[in-house]
This record gives sequence, structure tokens and C-alpha cells, in this order.
Amino acid sequence: MPWRTTAATALTRRSTTTSLQCTVGVMYSLERPVQGRSSCSKDRLGRKRRTVVSSLTEDEELTEILKSYSSNKVTTTKYSFLSFIPKNLFEQLHRFANIYFIFLAALNFVPVVNAFQPEISIIPILLVLAVTAVKDLWEDYRKHKSDKFINGLVCEIYSRKQQMYVDQRWQDVHVGDFVRLSCNEIIPADMLLLYSSDPHGVCYIETANLDGETNLKQRQVVRDLPRQGSELTPENFHSRIECENPNNDLSRFRGFMEYPSKARVGLHNNNLLLRSCTIRNTETVIGIVVYAGHETKAMKNNNGPRYKRSKLERRLNVDVLWSVVLLVIMCLTAAIGHGLWLRNLKDTSFLIPDTTSPALSGFYLFWTMIIVLQVLIPISLYVSIEIVKLCQIFFIQNDVDFYNEYMDSRIQCRALNITEDLGQIQYVFSDKTGTLTENKMVFRRCTIAGVEYPHEENARRLEVYEEDEAMGCSHTLKSRASAKSLSCKSLSCNRSSVSLHTLTGHSEGEESPSPTLPRHSAFSSPMEKDIVPDPFLVQKLNCLSSPLFLLRDASMELTYIVDFFMALAICNTVVVSSPNQPRHVVEVPEVSRTPLKSLEDIKMLFQRFGLPRFSTLSSPHTTESPRSFTRRLFSRGKAASFTPSPSPTPTKLGTEPDGEPNLEASILSIRPGLDGVPGEDGDQGYEEEGERGSWKGEEDKMLHLNPGAWSGLENSNGGEGPPSEPRADELIYEAESPDEAALVHAARAYRCTLQGRSLERLLVELPGMGSLAVRLLHILPFDSSRKRMSVVVRHPLTNQVVVYTKGADSVIMDLAESPKGAEQSDGRQGHIREQTQKHLDNYAREGLRTLCIAKKVLEEEEYEIWLKRHAFAETSIENREELLLESAQRLETNLTLLGATGIVDRLQEEVPETIEALQRAGVKVWVLTGDKQETAINIACACKLLRTTDQLLTANCDSKEACKALLLELRAEVERGEAAEGTSGFTLVVDGRTLDFALQEDLKGDFLELSRRCRAVVCCRSTPLQKSHVVQLVRDQLRVMTLAIGDGANDVSMIQVADVGIGISGQEGMQAVMSSDFAISRFKHLRKLLLVHGHWCYTRLANMILYFFYKNVMYVNLLFWYQFFCGFSGSVMTNSWVLIFFNLLFTSAPPLLYGILDKDVSADTLIKLPELYKSGQNSKAYLPSTFWLTMLDALYQSLVCFFIPYFAYAGSDADMLSFGSPINASALLIILLHQVIESRTLTWLHVLVLVGSALFYFSFTLVFSVVCVTCSPPTNPLGVDKLQMSQPLFYGVCALTTVLALLPRFLFHALRNSISPSDTLKAALMDQLNPDNYCRRMQHWNQTQAQSKARGLIINVEDLDIKIPDFILPKELKECRAATGSVLS
Repeated sequence: MPWRTTAATALTRRSTTTSLQCTVGVMYSLERPVQGRSSCSKDRLGRKRRTVVSSLTEDEELTEILKSYSSNKVTTTKYSFLSFIPKNLFEQLHRFANIYFIFLAALNFVPVVNAFQPEISIIPILLVLAVTAVKDLWEDYRKHKSDKFINGLVCEIYSRKQQMYVDQRWQDVHVGDFVRLSCNEIIPADMLLLYSSDPHGVCYIETANLDGETNLKQRQVVRDLPRQGSELTPENFHSRIECENPNNDLSRFRGFMEYPSKARVGLHNNNLLLRSCTIRNTETVIGIVVYAGHETKAMKNNNGPRYKRSKLERRLNVDVLWSVVLLVIMCLTAAIGHGLWLRNLKDTSFLIPDTTSPALSGFYLFWTMIIVLQVLIPISLYVSIEIVKLCQIFFIQNDVDFYNEYMDSRIQCRALNITEDLGQIQYVFSDKTGTLTENKMVFRRCTIAGVEYPHEENARRLEVYEEDEAMGCSHTLKSRASAKSLSCKSLSCNRSSVSLHTLTGHSEGEESPSPTLPRHSAFSSPMEKDIVPDPFLVQKLNCLSSPLFLLRDASMELTYIVDFFMALAICNTVVVSSPNQPRHVVEVPEVSRTPLKSLEDIKMLFQRFGLPRFSTLSSPHTTESPRSFTRRLFSRGKAASFTPSPSPTPTKLGTEPDGEPNLEASILSIRPGLDGVPGEDGDQGYEEEGERGSWKGEEDKMLHLNPGAWSGLENSNGGEGPPSEPRADELIYEAESPDEAALVHAARAYRCTLQGRSLERLLVELPGMGSLAVRLLHILPFDSSRKRMSVVVRHPLTNQVVVYTKGADSVIMDLAESPKGAEQSDGRQGHIREQTQKHLDNYAREGLRTLCIAKKVLEEEEYEIWLKRHAFAETSIENREELLLESAQRLETNLTLLGATGIVDRLQEEVPETIEALQRAGVKVWVLTGDKQETAINIACACKLLRTTDQLLTANCDSKEACKALLLELRAEVERGEAAEGTSGFTLVVDGRTLDFALQEDLKGDFLELSRRCRAVVCCRSTPLQKSHVVQLVRDQLRVMTLAIGDGANDVSMIQVADVGIGISGQEGMQAVMSSDFAISRFKHLRKLLLVHGHWCYTRLANMILYFFYKNVMYVNLLFWYQFFCGFSGSVMTNSWVLIFFNLLFTSAPPLLYGILDKDVSADTLIKLPELYKSGQNSKAYLPSTFWLTMLDALYQSLVCFFIPYFAYAGSDADMLSFGSPINASALLIILLHQVIESRTLTWLHVLVLVGSALFYFSFTLVFSVVCVTCSPPTNPLGVDKLQMSQPLFYGVCALTTVLALLPRFLFHALRNSISPSDTLKAALMDQLNPDNYCRRMQHWNQTQAQSKARGLIINVEDLDIKIPDFILPKELKECRAATGSVLS
């Protein structure tokens, strides 16, 4: 074809851009990849594209090129045996704290500034580095085991020496190798599909390992390869492949294949088999490897765990800087004091003569004091935080409440360091479909040709399902098997694609299929499949199979109905498969003759809708009577194929070489009279009757048959028995989206059954017509810009080229215009559009998802012109996606509107309760959806986001000026409402166009101010980009903590922008999950994740960090006070071992237990009292004031701990170490008991750790003082602690010091808890009540809360103050209730 040559020539002149960006995630068993040695090998060779040839080539230059590419060996480990120590040390030196302490350790080796024994100073940093290195080594070893398993998998590779396929390990696969795979085998590398055992060159893959989607995807053999008949012979493959360099774009692959004849054919994504996908429904495939190892798209997308910096960590860094400032001040004070002290000394005999000036000595002492007081910077805090967060994640992941038995999944924590952010969320941005709803689309009702069919029985069926599920009756399928087969050698190919040739029966001599495993198909639960047809619509369709049906009875409405269901059945990419039927390689007949009483009747029925003038055809002779065929057709309980015997009598119908009917015949003019004037065919005009638009005179022509005659419709799935156990011959639809599956199941309920699919043909059964082979010309897939999809087919009866389109009503209604040349159709189409729009509005108000269905009949000349342009777009190598989009838009114009569907998407369980709990917790919930405004409002009401007492504000504008004026008007209305008493709240609803204006620079301030004052916001018709812009605007401008939750690829951008992103592993794959920080299976899990685990994680970590600062400052101040009594010489009153180990060992375990297990309130109480969550939203546990109060308390305790022993031992002969012994012991007891006061939970484990820490200290010091003689030069601690612990004064000083140091904090807590108890304390006291009393008070609280809401008391989100009424307090604390003036609401 000439356009192919043009495209290929253009490709050689243009360069391919290889730097691609993509946000699509990938689910894979490995974690963080290490780039292969030659991931940019082509760049080094100066090439802009990748050249791939057969590895069997004799060309040395091409062989060298293939060798330069990465092998298929995957190495995700960071280290090797030799590189571990230097590389791990290098990585740890990226932390400023580690560099700081290494600097201090090195500084201690300088004689003029060293504070104590140099070897001792390196112990803390070595211990921290060693702990981190062991953790990294363990993680790397796990990756090594995974790599070894993956690289050791076996596949078949063609061997040049043996000239046959041999088993090789995955790691031995290279670019250019030919790989042969069988059913159920996993693809080892990215391969170009060259051969498939399917006669049409089709291969089916499952991408669950890649994106989580279980439905089948179709891949095609490269265009223009030799006809698929026998296996590809690698020795005969001499083509050259030019493709783009490795990238992470899963949805795009560009390149071309050049044959030895120099002809070129374009390559695209449908030709590529991606690594980690699984072959399904195909016996054998052969491909040539184009990307291997780390250059595959799967590995390019494998980014490992996500790392973010939490809000608490940012606050921690500020306080660390304050600690540095405090350290510098203390060291400067000591340096200046030392200089002044030396200057004032005269003729001192105890000083060694030195020529060093006092100023220089002060400078040296500054660095000495940095070493002495280094503990002020908490070196172990960073390691402790990592350990605590890992334990918190462990508890979250093992919470049984997050387990989904149906999906066999639990929560995933993909971000390891933002657990505490879950307790500080202020805004939640949620998608609707699949997030708030089930994303299980069920056909509810439809409108065809302006007539609405309510499907009341179908509605009652759905109500029964909901009632049964509420009572615990299971109507769902069993959970999927989590284990997946890695090889086809032990399992049969149990996912059989039903193509056209599989429906003709078993081949002779074929072996019976082996037993297969049960299989679950996506979007195929009984609720989704068992649709009850509308009786009125059934009666109309019965006309087709009635023996009394004649052409004069054929109404125009009937043509709309048949085309409507034809579009539902074939306008999709559904793969038809069977649960356990093997494939049968049988040739497909080119034409399926139709068992009709009059082929001419049906042809004219379809043609009169398509064209004003059409051909008259003679009817073929059939071998059975219409009555017997009709009786046989409707007596079947299940749709099945029917192939009539060939007609013995020649017909007048000629055929083209391809077997299609030739419609070159005489012309008959017929004018449909649906414009109010009867036409020549006897059709009458239309008029509207009541709520349901009707066609005047149509009901008189309908045959009112017994509903039992249509009994086959009510059990279209066939057979009896449990719905979850399909029959062996039942068809299974593998759809890419739940919408597609719902429409195909709806068409099947009306006996318009999609029975098989191949690359070029579809097999469809229509009522009264049997099985028809529909020639599939083109599929124009759905995309977010067009918001529709189309199929181009050649009609099996009229031989016309027909375009069937389905899509969003906002798009299809604009494209639905009157067909050219049909003057009478103007009024008809206008009426249909008007009635359909009314029905769409009603559907939206009911919360249904709407889709419009349309068609277009093309003239042959018009189709040929479009085909040439479209073929050029398909074969183009550059800008292929843009050209295909333009081609599709060119075709989808002047459509004829057929009707619309209403699909129900039920709310997930406990969604209203979850949203209500979040709002009570002070969290503002926004819903960002692409649905219609009416649908979004209906869902908002259903999930209690929009309450009946709320004032609804809607913003729909057509211009920027109108938007600005409306925002100001709405803002004024909100301000008036806030000033008035008894106002419940406002909910803002914004459409997509208005949102575009509101997000502009000069309007976003007004929009933000308005939305901030509203209780909830609903953004409808919003695009993925708008979602991310809204989240970013609120996060940056209001400086609040945001959380975004969604389940689809369109939610990825907002999930990544938010502070916390949560993906739902639902029906739309794993793109949202792979881009998220946390992944849950149901929206209801968000309640416990935030209100319980978020609250716990934040309070535990905040209190642990404050405790770390407290104990470090308290102990360092003891050393600082001693400097005032030793001439600021840098001396310490304890030996260096105790000094180093005090914070590193003796007091390190209790804070870890504090941060992991401390629980202020039980989970049940946190769920029942969501208002307790507000304490974390304003960081009340870790405010700047809290930090400085903690520092002041540490200062006071250090003064008491130092000066009580000082005065107790004043005038005695106690030496320096004897003086320091009671100070160290008192400090240890004070620090440990301080934690007891602060802890909300005390268990045997806490007692064990606290007592163990104290015993460890005293045991160490005693042993040290007994055995150490020269361990700590120049001091000698031998016998010091042993002597001190044998004296009563030691214990008296320790007891008095501990009591006086902790008394103020104890009194402060006692007074505060008595006079002004915190909300968490009140809730904790409720936990201590007996169960009966607890339940009674909780019910009383809920009743009072409802009464307070009725009085108009609402949550004040701005100050987020929580107030709990007196009745929830125990009797003993009621009299201590102060006038804090707040009520929980």
C-alpha cells in the first residue's frame, strides 16, 4: 500500500523520542530495580532507536549490537559480597546526623580537644551504623532470594546448535532470541509476537501480574507476516526490527519491521507481549525478544516502596535545629567561662605551665564541650523512629478488620514513613465510581427511540439482592485462588477463548479435556448477569420471531430496538470464553445463513432505517417452516448456535468473492412516515403518552404473546442450579470494564447474544434470526478525550458498513444529528433526542450511570475515503496515536441516536457510616467525579455527604465573568447563613466547566474561600487533571493535610499530589494501588485506618519524640551544671563508659515500647467517638509550646537531680566519681518513672522493660566497678559504685531526688485531669467501665448528640475544639467538670 511506504520513508527521516514519562504503576514480586549495565547502550552507540535482529544472524556487527543490550538476568539487590561495606557506608553517610557523629568521633582523637578515651567515642556511631547495616543486609538478602527464584524459571528458547527449542533459564534469555510459550506460562521478557496457534494470529494474555486486571487482553501477530498455518521457523526469519529505546510506557510501543524485500510494516502495542504477563486461551505462541531484564517495561515501572517526608518529621527537623542552637549556646558559655576562669587564676600550683592563651584555651574547650554534650542531639532517635514505624506498619497490615475474604487481600502499606500522617488528615478527596460505589455495574433500565422501559421486575430483583446481602445471604462468587500457575505442564489450558470455529462442535478423534480448575471471571456475578427483561420490550421483540410477522407490520421503532441491542452486543472488546471447554481448531464458515421465513423482510427492516432507498431481494428457500423454527428457537432455555443446512434451491441473490451478499438490484422507494403523517409503508406518527413516550399505532401492531413464550429470556444463562457454578457450555464474558460487561449481559437477556469473537468476525445471535456472522472491520477504542468507543462492521443482512457508537451522553447527544438525505427523519430524531434527554435526566436523578447508543450507516464511497486515511494512521510510525484519534473523530459525526441505558452502581457497604464518622471527626470530604451533576448529587445524598438539612449551592457557568459573579454571590449567601442561627451547613456542587474557570489564578482565591466555608464539596464532570489541581490548590493554599482516595488510573494524579494517597484494589486494575501510599479493598476501611490507627500512630510517635528530647536534654544539663564547679574544663563526674551507654543502651528500650504499644484510647471507643480524632489534626500532641514546656521540665529536673546530691555530699571526702554515682542513678530513675507518668498503658511488658533497664544499669555499673582497673583512664572507677551502693545515703539521695524531680509533673497531671480533663482521658475512663454501663452511656451520648444536631449545633472545623458532655463522665469525675464549654457534635 502506498501510504505504508510513505510512512516508512518518513520514519527514516525523523527521530524517535525515547525519553518517556508515565505514572502507571506495576505490580511485581520484585522491589527496587538496579539499572542494567547497558540500559542506555544504544545511546552509547550513537543510535536513537533500538535495532533487533534474529540471534541466529551471521552478521558480526549485528551480533555485537545484540550483545550490547541488557541480558534477562534481573538483579534488584543493592549490594554484592565485596561492595556491601563500602556501598552501605556511603549510603548511610547521606544522613546528616551520621556525618555529624562521625565528625565528633574523629574530633575526639585530636589531643587538644578530646574529652575522654577516643576509642569509646566511636562506639555509639559504630553501633548505629551496624544496626542499620544489618537491617539493609536482611532486606537485600530477601531480594537476592527473590531474584534467584525469578532468574531460575524455565522457558523454551530456540537453539542454533540443536535446531530445536530447548529449556533455558530466564536469565539466559537475550535480545533476539526466539521464545516459545504455551498456555498458562509467564512471559519472561518483552517479546514481539510472531506466531500464534490461533488461525487468526490472535493471542490472549492476562496482565494480573502487571496491573492487577484479571480480564483477558488480546494481542495480534505482526501485520503482513505469512499466513498462520504452521509454526514459525526461526532460521527463515531475516527481518530487521527498529523500535524505540526502553521506556516505562506500558500503553505504547512504536517501531517497524523491515522485511528482506525492504517493505516495512508498523509495530504497535498490540504486537508486544510484556514480561510477567500470562498466556491464556492460546496453545502456542512464538516471539522474538526486544527488551530483556531491566530494560523491560515491567522493570522500568518497578520503583519499589514510596518514600515521603511526614509532617511530624518536618517538625522534628526544626526541633533538632533548636537543639543544635541550644548545644552551641551551652558550648559557647563553657568556652567563655573557661577563658575567664584561666585569666583570673594567679600563681596556681596545680596547673601545668602552658603557654596557651586563655582565648585559645576557650576555643579548644568549645570543641571539647561539643564532644561532651553530643548526646543533646539524639543520635538514636532516627533509628528508633524507623523501628517504631516498621512495627506500626506491621500492626496495620495484620489488622484482621482490613482483610477482604472475597478478594483474599489485606491492606498494603507502600509508604513506610508517613504512618503518623494518617492521624492528621483534614481534607479527604474521594473518587465516586469504584471508591464509594461497588463498580459492579448492573443494567437497570433503558430508553429506545424515545420510549422508556422501566424494567420494574429487574428493580425488584436488585432489591432482593440487597436485602439478602444485608441478612448475610451470599450472592457472590467465591474468592479467587491466590496461587497462580507458573507453567502449563501441570495444568490444562482452562481459559478457552470461544471464537467462531469453536461453536460447531467437537472434532473427531479429539481427546476429552482434562479436569480443570474453577475460574472466576471479572464483572460476572449473578447480580450482574441475571437481568429480568421488561415485558413490554419483550412483546415488541417477539414480532421478529412471530409466524405472523410481515413487512407491513415492521415498525421503524422495531428497527431501532434491534439495532440498539445489536450495538450493546458488539460495540465492545469483550472476549468470549468458556470455563472449561478446550479449543477446537475448526475452520469458520464465511457466511452463516439465517433460518428466516423471509430474508427479504429482515433485510428491508434494517435497510429502511439505514437508507431512504434500498434494494429488493428475493428470499432464499429454507428447509423448515417459520412456525417450526420459531417454536424450536423459543423452546431453548439457553442461546446456542444454529447452522441450517444449505438451501437446495438456487437463490436470485448473487454473492461477491468473499461470500458476502451482493445488493446490486432494483431500487424500491419507501418513505417512513414517522413525522405525524402516515407514510407509504403504513407507519403512523408518534405522540407522547404519559411519562413513557410511545409510538402512535405501534402497540396495535405488537403481538401480545403469552409471557411464558419468552421464558427463555428469564434464564438466559441457561440451565438450573446454583448461579455461582456455571454450566460447562455457558459463555463467559471477559470485559475490560464493568460497563461493557453490564451491557453485554443486558443484550444477552434479550437473546441478542454475543457468542464468539475473532480478529475479523463476531458471532451474534438475534431473536428470530439465529446466529449471524458479523464482519468486524474496525474497533475505535474508548479514550478519555473522545469519551466514547465505536465499532465499524459490515452488516450481515444488508451488507452496509455500519458504525455503532456508545459513550457519555454529553458527547453522543452533541454528535447525534439528522442523517443526510432523510428529510422525514428530522422530526423523528428531534423527538427522540428530546425524550431521551428527559429520560437521561431522570436516570441521573436516580443515581444511575448513563450511556448513549448511536449508529451511522456509511456509503461505500464515504467508507473507502475514510479507510485510506485510517489505514495510513494505523501503519504510521510517528504520531500514530494522534492520527488515530483524528481518524476516529472524523468518522463519529452525524450519528443517529438509538437510545440510552441506565446502569446502577450500588454504594459499598458502610460508606454512609464512614463519611458521617469522618465528618464528625472534623474531616472535610470532597467528592471528585466525572459523572453528571444529578448523578453526583444523588450519590452524595445516598452516602450522607449531603444531608437533608443542608443548603445546596450549585455552580454552573458558561463564562469566566459569570463564574466570578456567581462565586461572590454564593459566598455572600454562605456568610448570611453563618450569621443566621440554626443553619445546618452548605454543600457546594461544581461542574467541570465552572471548575476550569474557578481554578484560574484570579478566581481560585474566591473559589477556595467559598469551598472552605462549605461542609462538603462535590465536583462533577471533572477530569483527572482537574482532580489533581483541586487537591494541590487546597493543600498549598490552606496548608492542610490532604488525603486522596481512588481506584482507577484516572485517580493516579490526585493520589500522587495529596499528602497521603490511598488506592482501592477494586474492579479497575491496580494503577491507583501502585501509585498510592496505602492500598485498601473497601472504602469503609478508611474509617478505622484514620480514626484508630492514624490516631494511635500519631500520638505514639509524637510522644516518643518528645520523650527522646526530654531525656537527652535532662541528662546533658547534668554535665553542663558540673562545668560551673570544675572551671569549665570539660571534665565530667562519671566515667566515659556510663556516659556513652546511658542514652544508647540504658534508656533506649523503654521509648521504643512507648512508641509501639502505648494506647491512650481503645479502638472501639475511637470508632464510636470520631471527635477524638480532632486532637491530631492540629498537632495537639506535638506543638511548639509542648516542645518548650518539655524542655523547661527537663531543665528543672536536671537542676534537682544535680543539686540535691551536691548539697548532700557537700563537705564530704567524696571524689568526682563518687559524686557522680548518685546523680547517674537518680537520673535513670527519674527518666524511667517519667515515662510511667506519661504512659497511658502499663502492661507486664512495660514493667518488664522498665525494670529490666534499671537492673541492666545497676548490674553494669557494679560489674564495671569491680572488674575495671584501667578501663577509663585517667580516672579509676574501681570500687566506686560498689562502695556507694553499700551506703544508705546513696539510696536516700536517689529517692529524694526522684520524688522532688517528678512531683511537679505529677501534680500538673493530677490537677489538669481533675479540673480540665482532656477528651482522650474522658474516653479512656469510659473504657474502664463494665460493658453494660459502657454501652448505656454510649447510647445516651449518641442520643444527646442527635438532639444537639437537631438544635442546630454543628462542628466547628476551624478551631477543631472537642467538647464532651458531662453524662459520659464517670460519677467520680462529674464534680471535677469545669466550664470548658464544649459539646461533641
